[in-house]
Amino acid sequence: MKKVFVCHLNDNDTFQVAGAEQIPLHTKEKCSYTLWTNRIRHLNMIPNFFALEAVDLLYISLMVFSADRKILRRTQPDAWTRSFSIYMPVLCFEKWNANKQLLESMLHFLTGDYWQFNFRERQLNEYETFRSNLMGKSKQTLVASDFCMLSGGLDSFIGATDLLTKGTKPIFVGNYNGGKGVSVYQNKVINLLSEHFGYDVNRFFQFYASPKKGEEDTTRSRSLMFFSHAILLASGMGNPVTLYVPENGVISLNIPLTIHRSGSLSTRTTHPYFMGMLQQLLNNLELPITIINPYQFKTKGEMARDCLDRVFLENNIQWTMSCSHPDLGRYSGETEPSHCGCCLPCTIRRAAIKFAGINDVSTYRDVNYRSPENRIILKSYRLGLKYYHEHQISPLMAIQLSGRITERHQEFADLYVRGMEELANFIETL
Repeated sequence: MKKVFVCHLNDNDTFQVAGAEQIPLHTKEKCSYTLWTNRIRHLNMIPNFFALEAVDLLYISLMVFSADRKILRRTQPDAWTRSFSIYMPVLCFEKWNANKQLLESMLHFLTGDYWQFNFRERQLNEYETFRSNLMGKSKQTLVASDFCMLSGGLDSFIGATDLLTKGTKPIFVGNYNGGKGVSVYQNKVINLLSEHFGYDVNRFFQFYASPKKGEEDTTRSRSLMFFSHAILLASGMGNPVTLYVPENGVISLNIPLTIHRSGSLSTRTTHPYFMGMLQQLLNNLELPITIINPYQFKTKGEMARDCLDRVFLENNIQWTMSCSHPDLGRYSGETEPSHCGCCLPCTIRRAAIKFAGINDVSTYRDVNYRSPENRIILKSYRLGLKYYHEHQISPLMAIQLSGRITERHQEFADLYVRGMEELANFIETL
């Protein structure tokens, strides 16, 4: 059954649809976010008010994330796929109507759900107008032709380190929601980079966004929200921008290793097919932003091995967070977030650090997969790797399992093989 949501962004917007749930994003009644309110003077350092198309994309991403959190997958006939109808007010009505099908297809690939958008035109609300008159009037304005996503994870830390070592001057954008696990590590990474490179802390932005009373925790749509914050800020530069999204290519391919991570249960945030659709959307919206994953053809271990400041990485690798659930330790009395050590992101992290020959001093809750649950997880990894080796799965076929790969097939296939061997070499030591 299709769930209908109506978004409002103005007090005078009285649009209604029978049976629909109302989401007034401008009041933050049902979704809390800090874009307009967190460090106001900091935001005013952006030289121009944001492109209206980018403002629309941000609100669309918040609306999608809100809807995503509200409907439990387990209540659906197949225990996964949901259907949404979103009534969305936008500033650039004609452009969004022209790109409606692309947006819906992009979200279907990202979340595994069906999305339908119904756009209606709006004007800037009172607060947006107020902010547009302030931006660019700060005594210090930020100038950049490069932006970089900064999650607090190992890949983004390596990406930031490489950019700064090369003398690139990006603006970094981070985003978090839910528990404190991600924000704690983001803050630590920001401080480390700022101090080590003597880099202006004003060139780091962090934003929080989370729907209130959200129940569904797969939250695969949140990655669009992460992108949309960076795209929004980049649109205020007034010049073409390169947006770096540092993530190892093996994770971006999203190839299932075990039944536990098959199909839609895994993230598709940086899958080449999704990135291609997002780039096409930006092009169609006439936003001069080019998205690049500079590590598309590197494994996580190769990223760590080839980091341009190895000493800095080795001394601080423990301050990065890769775990998919860093806050779970609070249920057993832990006061600080930490790696579980056993989920697939943690396992790939540990394999990468071993491959790079780095002494891993990170804290892991269960380093040897000792709990009954984690022993089952380890067994599933071994079975997945055994199946991979015994059945001699064609890499050229495997890379198509989670999404269409349209070019550079052999490079992607070779990457997949190296990634599987990197993981297998670590699993064999357990």
